[in-house]
Amino acid sequence: MALGALFGSLWFVSLAAMPYLISQAIDHGLTPRRTGPLIAWSLAVLGMGLTGAGLGIMRHRSMTKLRIAAALRTADQVLTHATELGAALPRRVTAGEVVTIGISDVWLIGRAMNVGGVGVASILACSVIATLLYRTAPSLALVVVIGVPALGLVVGPLLRRTQRSGSHYRERQGELNARLVDVVGGLRVLSGLGGSDTHLDRYVRESGRLRDLGYRVGRPSSWIGALGDGLPMVFLAVVIWVAARMAAAGEITVGELVAVYGYTAMLVIPVSVLIFCGFDLTYGLVAARRVIGFLNLPADDPTGAAGPPGPAPLHDPESGVTAEPGRLTALAGARPADAAEVLDRLGRYTPAPATWGDHRLSELARDVVRERILVAENDADLFAGPLREVVAGRHDPDDDLVRAAIDTAVAHDVAHDLARPVEWGGRNLSGGQRQRLRLARAVHADPEMLLLAEPTSAVDAHTESAIAERLSRARTGRGTVVATTSPVLLDRADTVHFLVGGRVAATGTHRELLTAEPGYRALVTRVFGDDA
Repeated sequence: MALGALFGSLWFVSLAAMPYLISQAIDHGLTPRRTGPLIAWSLAVLGMGLTGAGLGIMRHRSMTKLRIAAALRTADQVLTHATELGAALPRRVTAGEVVTIGISDVWLIGRAMNVGGVGVASILACSVIATLLYRTAPSLALVVVIGVPALGLVVGPLLRRTQRSGSHYRERQGELNARLVDVVGGLRVLSGLGGSDTHLDRYVRESGRLRDLGYRVGRPSSWIGALGDGLPMVFLAVVIWVAARMAAAGEITVGELVAVYGYTAMLVIPVSVLIFCGFDLTYGLVAARRVIGFLNLPADDPTGAAGPPGPAPLHDPESGVTAEPGRLTALAGARPADAAEVLDRLGRYTPAPATWGDHRLSELARDVVRERILVAENDADLFAGPLREVVAGRHDPDDDLVRAAIDTAVAHDVAHDLARPVEWGGRNLSGGQRQRLRLARAVHADPEMLLLAEPTSAVDAHTESAIAERLSRARTGRGTVVATTSPVLLDRADTVHFLVGGRVAATGTHRELLTAEPGYRALVTRVFGDDA
């Protein structure tokens, strides 16, 4: 930034010096018809032009480097913080907001750095020009001294209006991008259900409203652009009119008149730069607030206690759910979100008073919790690579263990060849295959407590029955929690918690709850029919 201000200031000074050198060539060489001084001053003009060209190159290089460095450093901070948030990221901010920050906001912040470089140089240039005009005629300098602050009074309200409307526009833009990311991510499912046209119509309506809001943002912005180009011309007209009258009256020489014109014409550049710097700063502040809001999202403290020395029950006081080690516990509720929130609290992904044995989860070391308690979500990412590496995850692939996990997940149609390539996100697999591959990866990790969210929602009844049997057998001696309303899985569970409004309404086995709880029976039969 300092280099940008330095080279920008020297470049403006070289531009301001040019009219002075031309005026000296006119007054000392051209007017008295003296060849020697004319050649000398002309060479000085040429030298200053070459110097200005070199300074202009360095100014442009330094400012470009400044803008790109600011944008990419901001992107690095955003990405670093996103990594620190880890799996908690999608629970705290939408994917569309992160995309908008990474694609749009960081570059707006980079452009705002113009204020610290050429913005500072422009202020210095205006001061230098006012000083040169004062040496020629104090009244001309007065026009600059009064005019530049007057420009700020004219443009300032427009900049504040742009900032207010720009903040609202930016918020709506993030929401619309979030919808776009969701639609694109679920396009195959939407097309299969015939809902793609409905979501397209909704996106068109919302983008139309955003476009109209953009027009409202553009109105003051267009005035700022017009004033940035037009108001400096007012300077030029007023100063030249005053200087021409002074030259006609003999108060200044013809060379000084030419110099005054050059000074004023050159003044157009820094004044325009200042106006557009204000414009860049306005949008940069809007973007910076969004970035800082993201960076202020609290990340988990990775430090803490070591946790229970051995298997211990997980308990969530907010819902009343308790998951005992070595047992298969099921969570059944009319709202899948209620069970998902319980899993997030038991997995220490959201702030909660959940406990693990005698310890509060929030007081334990994050890595210890992640090592021993695994939350396996239905939309967890699948990374690209050979099938055996995708299932093994961070562990070294062992083909026997990989095949055992695949057998538990009944994913033989996927795993006939362990070297089979899996594309990012499992794009070369069907929805059911992706779900079973995620389940195989979770089973292979073999955590002390495995928390599964709807692990069989995309498979047929025969496959689901096989998964239920093999999962309970594979997890013998280990704790497992399954959020599901599948009667096949519920019947295999040692304990079923029936959730109503996010809290445990009844606890027992599947068959006990079918007999004793009408609400539970209605939930299961409503979802799967009377033969449930």
